[in-house]
Amino acid sequence: MAQIVAPKGANTKKTIVGRGASSKGRTCGRGNNGQNSRSGGGVKPGFEGGQMPLYRRLARRGFSNSKFKVTYLPVSLTVLEASFADGETVSDATLREKGILSGAKAQAKILADGDLSKKLVIEGLKVSAAAGEKIKAAGGEVR
Repeated sequence: MAQIVAPKGANTKKTIVGRGASSKGRTCGRGNNGQNSRSGGGVKPGFEGGQMPLYRRLARRGFSNSKFKVTYLPVSLTVLEASFADGETVSDATLREKGILSGAKAQAKILADGDLSKKLVIEGLKVSAAAGEKIKAAGGEVR
C-alpha cells in the first residue's frame, strides 16, 4: 500500500519575524520604515487614519427595543395538514415537539397557505383571518 506524502514545499515552518538576521534577514519582511516596521507598531482596532471612527460617529443615546422584539415564524396550513392528525391540538409546545418551531424566543403565526381537511384545535397561537376561516370551515376551532 502506497504512503501518502505531502508535495515538496507544502509543509513549511512558520516565519517568526523581528528576531535578527537569521529570521528573514534585515527588515524581516516588514518593509523599510514606518509605523508598521517598528515593534509595537500598527494602529488600534477601529482607527480610520484620522477620520472620525465609525464607533464615534454613531449615536449611542436612546432606547432600543431589539431586546424585547418578538419574532413570528410563519406556519402554513399545509404544514399543519401534514404534521397533525385529525382532532389534535396545535399549540406552541406541540409545534416544538414536532420540530416545526425552533428558537427560544420565536413564536408561530398560522397563515392560510394551502388547504386544511382535518379538525384541529388551535390554542394560544396567532392566526391570520383567512387561516381562521379555513380552520373553522374544516370543523376546527381557534382558542
